[in-house]
Amino acid sequence: MTRILDSRGRNCLAASLVLMTALPVCAKPGHIADDVYTYYHSGPSNQYRIIGRIRSGEPVEILKRDQSTDYVQIRMDDGKTGWLPGEHVAEGPSTLSRLPELEAALTEKQSTTSDQKQEIDTLRAELGRLKTENQSYTGELQTLNSQIDSLNRQIENMDESNLMRWFTHGGLVALGGVLLGLLIPYFPKKRKRRDDWF
Repeated sequence: MTRILDSRGRNCLAASLVLMTALPVCAKPGHIADDVYTYYHSGPSNQYRIIGRIRSGEPVEILKRDQSTDYVQIRMDDGKTGWLPGEHVAEGPSTLSRLPELEAALTEKQSTTSDQKQEIDTLRAELGRLKTENQSYTGELQTLNSQIDSLNRQIENMDESNLMRWFTHGGLVALGGVLLGLLIPYFPKKRKRRDDWF
């Protein structure tokens, strides 16, 4: 009788397991935690036999969670299913599966950074050239200002020397006129020639 019950219990257990796996489940994407290399079991605890092992980072589908043991049922890419502790499973894509995407993003960022560095170097070179030109223009401007100041001084000196020259010439002419006026009375007068026939 006990043997019949045992076989009936086993059959009942097998039927319930088949029924549980046959029920529709809403699978969520997940992955094996990145820091473990774990075994999975045929049932929702470590009392069930080990049926395989799985590497960290492997993508899986999370089928369901046993609340009493906190074991999670997963389905792998090859269609196999198994149970393992909930702390070994994380939702969403793994870092391993995202590695190509992350590497592509890193390459793009490095390319952008390199382009920006070249642009900055070009702008710095242009700024240096403009500073050099500005210094050259400043030197030329100072030279021109110095020349203008020199010409202004020369013009001022020429005006003063011309004024002094005119004053000197005017004074000499006036002095000559005065002297001539004083000397004229002392010049001998020319006598009229007498003509006899008058």
